[in-house]
Amino acid sequence: MIDTIAGTALDTPRPPTVLPRIDPKAAPDQLRKVAREFESVFLGQMLETMFEGIETDGPFGGGHGERVFRSLLLQEYGRTISAQGGIGIADAVVRQLLAVQETQE
Repeated sequence: MIDTIAGTALDTPRPPTVLPRIDPKAAPDQLRKVAREFESVFLGQMLETMFEGIETDGPFGGGHGERVFRSLLLQEYGRTISAQGGIGIADAVVRQLLAVQETQE
């Protein structure tokens, strides 16, 4: 019964991660920080989708613990990838935010 309840709780969708709001006249450093946070959340979501089909059974893995902590691990993977330069999403977001700032001035 516990596995059924835990399985149901794990299958329910989580609320989206809320990113901080930024001032329209924010400094480029603040824009870069927010853009990296956005990229890390995007990468975490992408990795979760990629890992959905991977079975967690086997002699050295699986079980309830792996199901619980997999999403945390994938979020950390997203942060690490973004901190190491990412895949270019943060740079594109910064360019767009700066372009919006220029048109608003």
